[in-house]
Formats: sequence, C-alpha cells, structure tokens
Amino acid sequence: MKKSAELVFIPSPGIGHLVSTVEIAKLLLSRDDQLFITVLIFKFPFSSDGTDTYIESFAESSISQRIKFINLPQKNMETQDSSTTNVFKFIDSHQTNVKDVVTKLIESESETRIAGFVIDMFCTSMIDVANEFGVPTYVFFTSGAAVLGLMFHLQELRDDHNKHCVEFKDSTVELTTPSYANPLPAARVLPSVLFEKDAGLGFLDFVKRFRDAKGILVNTFTELESYALHSLDSDGKIPPVYPVGPILNIKNDDSDNQVDSKHKSDILKWLDDQPPSSVVFLCFGSMGSFGEDQVKEIARALEHGGFRFLWSLRQPAPKGNIGFPSDYADHTGVLPEGFLDQTARIGKVIGWAPQVAILAHPSVGGFVSHCGWNSTLESLWFGVPVATWPLYAEQQLNAFELVTELNLAVEIDMSYRKDGPVVVSAQKIERGIKEVMDLDSGIRKKVKEISENSKKALMEGGSSYSSLGHFIDQI
Repeated sequence: MKKSAELVFIPSPGIGHLVSTVEIAKLLLSRDDQLFITVLIFKFPFSSDGTDTYIESFAESSISQRIKFINLPQKNMETQDSSTTNVFKFIDSHQTNVKDVVTKLIESESETRIAGFVIDMFCTSMIDVANEFGVPTYVFFTSGAAVLGLMFHLQELRDDHNKHCVEFKDSTVELTTPSYANPLPAARVLPSVLFEKDAGLGFLDFVKRFRDAKGILVNTFTELESYALHSLDSDGKIPPVYPVGPILNIKNDDSDNQVDSKHKSDILKWLDDQPPSSVVFLCFGSMGSFGEDQVKEIARALEHGGFRFLWSLRQPAPKGNIGFPSDYADHTGVLPEGFLDQTARIGKVIGWAPQVAILAHPSVGGFVSHCGWNSTLESLWFGVPVATWPLYAEQQLNAFELVTELNLAVEIDMSYRKDGPVVVSAQKIERGIKEVMDLDSGIRKKVKEISENSKKALMEGGSSYSSLGHFIDQI
C-alpha cells in the first residue's frame, strides 16, 4: 500500500500570502487523497489581518481532515518596520521554531512521510531547515513567470557581471531580459527595493536561493505567459518550473461578518440596476490609498467623463505608522465639493470592496487597478479589461507586461510610485478610463479569450492541470 505523504507549507506573514497558499493546498488535496498538508503560520506582532478568522473557516470544510494549521510561537520584531530587510529578518528568526514543529510531526506520524517543504517566495531561509531533515524544498512563487525570470536575470547580472540595479535608478537605460520580449524601461518599472543598496542585495540573495529548490510552482498559466515560461524552461540553470495557475480564491464571499455581508449586498444591489458592462470599478488592493490631491483628480476625471463608476476609496494610515488603509467615516471631506451630489445618479463611492463579487458582476465593464498579481488574474478570469495604475512592489512590472507585452490592458500611469511626488492628472485618468470602457476594443476581445483559456487551463487535460500532475508525481 502506498504510504501517505505530507507537505509542510510555509507562507509569508499576511492574509494575502496565506490565502494563495491554502488555495494551492486545496488543489493538491483534491488531486491526491493520500496527501496531507500542514501549514505553519507566523504573524507580525503588530497587526491583525483576519488570519485567525480565515483559518477558523476551515473547521467544518470537507478538507479539514487533511489540512491542519499550526501557529508558530509569537516573535517580536526589532522595530515596527515593514521594510523588506526587517521582514526577512523576522522570517529568518523562526527557523528554530519550524525545526521544532517538523520534528514533532515526524515523531507523531509514523504512517506518513514528510515529502517536502513548499515555501513562499520570501521564506527561502527555510531551505536550510528542510535540508536538515533531508527533504526537498519547492518554492511557491505568487507573482508571474515574467517577474520570476527578471529576478533570476538581475541576480545573475549582480553575481556574474558585478552590475547592480542601483545603477538603473533615475536613468534612461532599457534593460533587455530573457523573460520579456520588449526592453524594460528600468527606472520606471523595477521594484523600488532594488534601487536601495542593502535591501536590494538582500532581495536578490533570496532569489539566488530559489536555485537551491527542487522546483518552483508559479501562479500563472501557459496560455498567458508562454514567452516568459519558455525562457525559464530553456535557461538550464533554473529548477523545473510548474505553471499551476490561476490560483484564485473566487468562491469566497469576501465577508466574515454581518456588517460586511450587508455592505456587499448593498453594492451588488446597486450594480444590479446598472446596464451590462457600463460600470468602471476603481480599486487599489489592501494597501492601496491616495493623498487628498490625488483623490480630487480621480473625482474630477469621473465627473467630467460622465462614467458610471464604483470607487473603493480608502483612507491612508497616518504618516509614519505601519498599517493598512481604512474606510473613511465620511468621504465628503476628501472629495471635491458637490461631487457626491453631481454623480449620485451614476456613481457609488464605497470603502472596503468585495472585489471578486464585483468583477464577476455583468454590469462591470472595466477595472482601474494597482495590478497586484492576484487582482490581475481575477480580472482576466472574469474577462474585465484593466486600466493600469500600479503603486509599489512588482506592480509596475505587471502593468508593463499587461500593456506592452500582452496587449491586454491600457495605461493610466505605469511608472507611478506610491511614495513619490507625482499626482496623476484628471485628464490622464479620464483618457485611460475612456479607453478601457470602449466596448468594441481589440483589448476587450483579447481579454475575453484569455478568460476562457484561464478556465480551460485548470480543467482536466488543461495546461495547469497537467503541470500540477507533474509536480504531484515528483512528491
């Protein structure tokens, strides 16, 4: 009889990483009934992001018998600083805790073998722990294949050619890289962390450790990123890459209490009263917010353009404080005088947004987005074209890929930086929205085709279905 296998999943702190991890865990469990999964949770000491509530939701689920969650002992951070360097240190500090937990797992489960670790892209220090147990490590890369290829290329430039990304800052250099067909305008689209000497070096150090993994699971699918995936496959110096996406949490109702449920119901009822494909949805992710000057430019664009709109407007955390944006108690003060009255018939300003339910609604015809990878995959899944407005991290790269590489989106501003001095003008915003809402555009047709392909990829015989099967064969 085949012995059961157990995978130890180690996501980065934060609900966003946990949700993606659990979604791929659920896919694996649905494909192999001899597989068990343990997810190790470490949480930042200064934030409450809904992780506990999310985990509790699995108590009565059909997979609850084969997936378990273990909270690692709480650790303090040196400072309440969410910089990349400090986050890496926080993750590294849990190595001993992870070792202790896995030791107990092995001792308590004689009928099940530990088949390997599946670690989040930011948890590469856990490869050392896996090596101590003599088991392989697989990386779960939650961004796209083009970004993965670029990271490897930049790490190679640094280590083999002594060329560091700091050199690209404020330059007009165009970077040729194997995973993009077009040259990258480096200063405009590379993640800001790469322009910081110490943090950039640390970032590329963990990318270098990807090469020590036995394989890399990527949240993408062949039909979307064939060019980038081919470049990774032909490299010869990169572990096997498994495109297994789109990994999405599309069945969750985005609400875990009655207040959120009523809020969601009100939003969907409003959408029910709008014509098909007539509403532009503006939403910038869990960390997305703008200062008052930028908010007013968005409002002017919406009012002048006469668009039907649903706008998720969030209040920034106080300057110098770590935290997520929150809902305004009253939007009136931050919006231009009279805006809400002037747009009352055609628009709705909200706080938190049940994004999946909104994108799935037939009234939504366009999406002004920060281009986080999950949001990108969700918009493609539901066939809603995007007007790109990235804010931070790899979002500028995602926007570049959508607009320039794949011709699947229009640009509002591709090089905007959340902490930069630039305010995007109302005219520019209005022009981008008008373009994305064109019902006869070639981009809209291409997005519909990719939407169909994203669903086929996960079906039996589809590209991602087969790729996940190859991964299961490995373990």
